[in-house]
Amino acid sequence: MKKSFYLIALMLVFSTSTFAQKLATRSGYVKFFSETPIENIEAENSIVSSVIDFSSGKFAFLVQIKAFQFEKALMQEHFNENYMESGEFPKASFKGKIENLGDVDVSKDGEYQVVMSGLMEIHGVKKELKEGALLTVKDGKVTIESKFKLKPEDYGVKIPAAKKDNISETLDITVKMSYDKK
Repeated sequence: MKKSFYLIALMLVFSTSTFAQKLATRSGYVKFFSETPIENIEAENSIVSSVIDFSSGKFAFLVQIKAFQFEKALMQEHFNENYMESGEFPKASFKGKIENLGDVDVSKDGEYQVVMSGLMEIHGVKKELKEGALLTVKDGKVTIESKFKLKPEDYGVKIPAAKKDNISETLDITVKMSYDKK
């Protein structure tokens, strides 16, 4: 019985220290915004998964394309069927590494400017991406926020000529991930 107790206690100690190095969330947030003189288009998605391993700096974000919510149902339908073809390409992902992980101390509260680089895959097209982000450690939570721009055409997303004036060539992307250290 004592052996079982010590084995369980040892497993708990190791699982806690591993958990402190690897953090995950299933409720991340991604928004994109397109501004044109004709109309603004905005979509939000809060069904985003992410994992970060602070021992190596590796990370992965996974976005369900159909989970983007639009103000107008018709916009959402066109986005999924005509542009993103979400039946064929149901997910987008970003996998890579935090380049300057040595500047981050997740054991205490603070804000850190980090550089995240890796492969972004959207619509079946993979491209190298390198973006800055703010990593915040506060009250037992790690948060990563980033704002950057993407061009749909870079990822093989075709905008019909009739809609070129309705959708900007470059989209503003906002990403927010919140991980619980506890």
